[in-house]
Amino acid sequence: MKALITELIWNEGIAELTSHGFEVHYDEGLWGNRKKLLDVVKDYDAIIVRNQTKVDQELLDAGIRLKAVGRLGVGMDNIDLAAAKKRGIQVVYGRHANATSVAEYVMSAMLSANRPLYSAAAESRVGNWNRIKFTGGEIANKTLGLIGLGEISHRVAKRALAFGMQVIGYDPFITEYDHIVSETGIQLIKSLEDVLTESDFISLHVPLTAATHYLISKSELQKMKPTAYIINTSRGGIIDETALAAALNEQTIAGAFLDVLEVEPISQSNQLLSCETAVITPHIAGLTNESQIRTSLLVAKEVVKILKGERSLCAI
Repeated sequence: MKALITELIWNEGIAELTSHGFEVHYDEGLWGNRKKLLDVVKDYDAIIVRNQTKVDQELLDAGIRLKAVGRLGVGMDNIDLAAAKKRGIQVVYGRHANATSVAEYVMSAMLSANRPLYSAAAESRVGNWNRIKFTGGEIANKTLGLIGLGEISHRVAKRALAFGMQVIGYDPFITEYDHIVSETGIQLIKSLEDVLTESDFISLHVPLTAATHYLISKSELQKMKPTAYIINTSRGGIIDETALAAALNEQTIAGAFLDVLEVEPISQSNQLLSCETAVITPHIAGLTNESQIRTSLLVAKEVVKILKGERSLCAI
C-alpha cells in the first residue's frame, strides 16, 4: 500500500504508516503544485491532507487507486465529501485530537485581552513604568458566549467555568438534554442575537457551510457590546472581514482574535492588518506539539484501518 502526504505531518504519523508496511511519499508543499499533484496521485491508495489541499472531483478522479482520504484536522470544507462517497472513497479526520489545544487558545485570547502582559513587558524594557495604562480586568464574572456547541466548546466551557466566568451558548442542533448543557454547565440560549448582546467574549465554533458563511456580519457585530471581543478559531468566512474591519475601526466592538481568515496565508492588502485591535495568528489554534502528535497518529491509524478493510470510528 502507498500513502501520499501533501501537507505538514508529525513524524509519529509517518512512523505509524511505515510500521504497517506502507510506502510513504511525504511532500508538505505538494498541495501548492496542482499539476504535479494530479499527476502523482494516481499511484497511491491513500492521500493525507490538511486544509490547503483541494480534494475535489478532479483530484479524486485522478486518484484512480484511492480508497482513503485522511484529514489532519476537523474541517471538511476543502474536501468534496459527496464526490468521495460516490467513488467509494472513505474520508477520516482527526476527531477531537486538537480540541484541547484550541480550547487553550481561546482561554489565552481572553486572558490576553484583559491582561496584555507582552505589551506591558515591552514598555518596561524601555523604561516606561506605566501601571495605570496596564491596569487590566478580570475574566471572572464575565460572560463567554459560545456559538456552536461541539467538543471544542465543551472543553472551552470547562476551563472558562473554572475561571469563574458565566458561559452561555447557541446551537440550533443542541437541546437542554445534551451533555454540553446538562453536564458541562453551559446555559443554552435560544437565539444568536441574545448571545451576541449578552456576551463579553464571543467564541465561534462552527463549520463553514452555506448556512454559516458570513454568520457574523455588520448587523451581528452591531448587536455586540462595545467592550466585547470576538474570537474565531473555526473557519475563515464565518465572519465578514470587511464588516469586522469597519466595526474595529469604528470601535463598535473592542477587538478580535482571528486564527483563521477567508484567504490564507494572509495578503498584505487585507484591511484587518491596519486594525490595531485585531490580533491575527497564522492558523495555529490547534497546532501544538501534543495535539499534532495525537492528530498524526490518529489519522494514520484510521487510514490503515480502512485499507485493511476495517471499520473506522473517525470516518465521515
